[in-house]
Amino acid sequence: MLLRSPLSATVAIRYPAAMSIDPVERRNLFLFAILFEGGLAVLAVGLGWLLKQNALQTFRWDLAAAKLGAATAVPMLLVFILCTHWPVGPLARIRTFTEEVVRPLFGACSVLELAAICTLAGFGEEMLFRGVAQPVLERWLGAWGSVAATNVIFGIMHLITPTYAVLAGLMGVYLSCLWMGCQNLLVVIVAHALYDFLALLYLTRSRRL
Repeated sequence: MLLRSPLSATVAIRYPAAMSIDPVERRNLFLFAILFEGGLAVLAVGLGWLLKQNALQTFRWDLAAAKLGAATAVPMLLVFILCTHWPVGPLARIRTFTEEVVRPLFGACSVLELAAICTLAGFGEEMLFRGVAQPVLERWLGAWGSVAATNVIFGIMHLITPTYAVLAGLMGVYLSCLWMGCQNLLVVIVAHALYDFLALLYLTRSRRL
């Protein structure tokens, strides 16, 4: 499943000529990516302050938690591989987006640049959704109501195609349940960031999908 950060969708909308930009412009887009993903973390902190919810309240560094996050990225990667190699029905539109936008847009990025983008995406998105949105919504809607509401928003943020949004929402549910089970934001940050990085690395470095 091509489920990464909303970065590619945002860039594709704001920069429709992504396939024809030169290296200098691509470097500018890398900087935009860093600012966008880092901005989500700042947004999470700001919203958390307003809503009295510390975005990093459940973040705890723990080697075992980091390993668990890496392990829980594997199911997401397996789904990604299946959807990439067997793009049936509406999944074909996602593959087209991948080939025409994601690959040329991020292909000029180095491995370290991809790692930086994905690390910030993991922190920014998980701080915002699992660190702030879900705990706040849980006060009003209960545990499962908060999971549903949080990931409807998460899916909408990934609205490249309706199918993509649904898959993103389901992935968000997976991450939300993972966070509820471990109560450590580090786990979902690692899972999210590692998934994004390996998926982007594959998409930009493989010869063909």
